[in-house]
Amino acid sequence: MSDALVLFEIVGDVAVMTLNDAARMNPMSERLQQGVLDGLQRVRDDRSIRAMVLTGNGKGFCVGADLADFNRRAADLAPGETLGGYVGDMMSRMGNQLALGLASLPVPVVSAVNGAAAGGGFGIALAADMVLAARSAYFYLPFVPALGVVPDMGATWALTRHIGRARAIGLTLTGQKLPAQKAADWGMIWDCVDDDRLLPEAMALAQQLAALPAHAIEETRALFAAGDKNNFADQLELERLRQTELIDGPSFAEGVQAFVQKRRAVFGGR
Repeated sequence: MSDALVLFEIVGDVAVMTLNDAARMNPMSERLQQGVLDGLQRVRDDRSIRAMVLTGNGKGFCVGADLADFNRRAADLAPGETLGGYVGDMMSRMGNQLALGLASLPVPVVSAVNGAAAGGGFGIALAADMVLAARSAYFYLPFVPALGVVPDMGATWALTRHIGRARAIGLTLTGQKLPAQKAADWGMIWDCVDDDRLLPEAMALAQQLAALPAHAIEETRALFAAGDKNNFADQLELERLRQTELIDGPSFAEGVQAFVQKRRAVFGGR
């Protein structure tokens, strides 16, 4: 096994990024976060990549903050320095950029949650376009009951949109672990599968997404984001405007020809 904290490989036109600090259940150390940021840049730069899978090695997907490192740093702070200042700076430089990078990547992202997605790892998982979880996996927000802080990595933004305010607040305040199957039943994730099927199913899903028109993910994200703030009439008008432009594009023409010719559509790359 490589000693790199983030593994990166390309399978066909799908990039697979694997968090690789298995002994510690993949905490978000600075090195691990930098490894993910570097991997995201590789995906942006390599236009042959058309989808990405994010997963973890071992029993954890990602357990969030590296609390052991925080404890060490708290003991070595220079006069005038605070641990909160250090963490806030790291979030600005790395954590927030990581979550934004996942959510805005120019290819669809599948999170394959192999184990515990806790703390910031919860937010990382939900930053993907689709989340597939192993049956033994679970989602856990320890921030309020265990640490007296608030959820981060976008969890407070994503949770209410996925499962509604009542469940989002309940999970946050109680710190109850949400099993993967229940997360699927609640509609928080796409699906829950047997552990030994997680990566095969995630890869099959990523390959399906990779065959989409290259611009489709950006267009779809933008419309759903607008739907969070638009009224119904404004959203209908936005849909009309986007269709007016997209129907004159090459993807629609290829889709119509494929339908007429009774074949599978083949769309261009990025």
